Amino acid sequence: MNWEQIKGNWTQMKGELREKYGELTEDEIAQAEGEREQLVGLISEKYGKAKFEVQKELDEWVNKR
Repeated sequence: MNWEQIKGNWTQMKGELREKYGELTEDEIAQAEGEREQLVGLISEKYGKAKFEVQKELDEWVNKR
């Protein structure tokens, strides 16, 4: 699966992301609307992680789909 497919299935993917990143609120995840960079920024800010680290985590998550 690639990011375009994630974006297309955003409603389904939101639940999985909520499980993976439990500190994110429903509103924050919904606000990202499947936009990778916006999601990276939210996760990075919320968890205090570097953006490259979050990008790597998300790439691994997408590749498992």
